[in-house]
Amino acid sequence: MPGPLSGVRIADFTWAWAGPNATLLLGMMGAEIVKIESMRRPDHTRVRSLAAGPTAQDIDKSFIFNDLNYDKLSATLNLQQPKAVELAKRIIALSDVVVENFRPGVMERLGLGYEALRAVKPDIIMLSSSACGAYGPERRYVGYAPTFSAQGGLAYLTGYEDGPPNTLTGSIDLRSATFSAFAIVAALNCRALTGRGQFIDLSSQECMSMLAGDAFLEYGMTGRIPTRHGNRDEAMAPHNCYPCAGDDAWISIAVANDDEWRALAHVIGEPEWTHDPRFQDAYGRLRHQEELDRFVAGWTRQHTAFEAMELLQAVGVAAVPSFTAKDLHEDTHLKERQFTATVEHPTMGKKVVIGAPFKFSATPTSVEKPGPLIGQHNSYVFGELLGLSPQEIETLAAEEVIC
Repeated sequence: MPGPLSGVRIADFTWAWAGPNATLLLGMMGAEIVKIESMRRPDHTRVRSLAAGPTAQDIDKSFIFNDLNYDKLSATLNLQQPKAVELAKRIIALSDVVVENFRPGVMERLGLGYEALRAVKPDIIMLSSSACGAYGPERRYVGYAPTFSAQGGLAYLTGYEDGPPNTLTGSIDLRSATFSAFAIVAALNCRALTGRGQFIDLSSQECMSMLAGDAFLEYGMTGRIPTRHGNRDEAMAPHNCYPCAGDDAWISIAVANDDEWRALAHVIGEPEWTHDPRFQDAYGRLRHQEELDRFVAGWTRQHTAFEAMELLQAVGVAAVPSFTAKDLHEDTHLKERQFTATVEHPTMGKKVVIGAPFKFSATPTSVEKPGPLIGQHNSYVFGELLGLSPQEIETLAAEEVIC
């Protein structure tokens, strides 16, 4: 069966993480993603990792790029050349959506701003993802994942009470990407109902603020600024991440009510401290949670994280280990959910990638192709889609328009 976005074509001008992950999610739903890139300025994930430095001498052997761009096509255009801009417009004229995550103003200077694109495709949907949005006093701020979470307030709320804020690093890009993908699906639905396209100005820092809506609401209602409190909850106790037997092994436990507290006490053998009057109601447990956490940790240290999980989940207490990457890859539940997929990359061989994080009953999602070699689909895009002859493509390549 075709995916829910089968028949939708997306002209993808994105790079790095936040943009490509958005179009990756749409590609999993069946959209045809034409990634516009250039040998003159390749996506930096083709040549380096922000975490590990240079990744490969060959830009077609970057595992980071592959993980963010499978199920996409690659066409190369040197957008400094007017002819390349015209070719880009011809691709857009055959597309439904344009996505980019450059600094505000870059696409306009290239001649590819929203108004210019509407001239060639009146119902085009365009999403521009940036740090702070295309309008307002912060529009020129340069940003990447840590600044998104810092400016959006999420970093300030994340971390231990006695420690610094935690920016959550690259995962913030992926959160921004999910907002972008959702906005595009909503815009496609709107166009199906009205026939109209639209421009989506996405501010990544504001996306992060949306994830902390309760904190903004608390400040607005009380004037208090919420602070970091580690893994603890404002109402539940015990609620923390506890050490287990083994090397750097941990389990998160959350007790929501008195019934769950009694179930936890039963599982751990009802030692004397579980009958302490201080711990017999939610308020008492919350008030004395530091001492309570020490008692709970004394029990968890006697078990592996998976042993503790099975014992607690069996009686209805929320408990889950802190998974390593290896644990996630081997997890039986995630295997059953087809959490990963395998693709055959032309230069790197078989690669295991993350599968679609959502399932549909009537329009299945899938992972079909590895990340593309740079310019791998020039013949298809410029020849089959745009109708250029092989000689024309060769001439444009010699002129460094297609490159």
